[in-house]
Amino acid sequence: MNPQQKYVEDFGLFAEQVGLPRMAGRILAWLLICDPPHQTMNELVDALQASKSSISTTTRLLITFGMLERVSLPGERRDYYRLVPNLWTSAMERSSQEFGGFLKMAERGLTLLTDDTDERRQRLQEMHDLYTFIAREFPQIMERWREERIA
Repeated sequence: MNPQQKYVEDFGLFAEQVGLPRMAGRILAWLLICDPPHQTMNELVDALQASKSSISTTTRLLITFGMLERVSLPGERRDYYRLVPNLWTSAMERSSQEFGGFLKMAERGLTLLTDDTDERRQRLQEMHDLYTFIAREFPQIMERWREERIA
């Protein structure tokens, strides 16, 4: 197995650990390192040594998740797949919306246990405190990231 194939396989295993299908990780990995950065369905099938149906199903999933886009090139009749521009920044911004959801759920849970013991409230309080911290700090992190990218 060459280093690129190893990277693709390791990325697939990592994707499984974070809740994505292994094939999604493999496709993301390939599109991160391939040249050109856009690939046809057949190129993905060849590069990943996977079935067309598996690639097709997973590319649709990644498009739904906002991670991939299907594009056409002038003069070409084929569709290509590529990572959406600014994928990782956009993913982090979407995560910040999820952080807000966790914070709201922690607040609701704490409201349910208003008159309860500290022991019962402790798990929710930790969740609340963490997501309050993230909600406060995350916008500053993203702003610093944007400034660093411009510099």
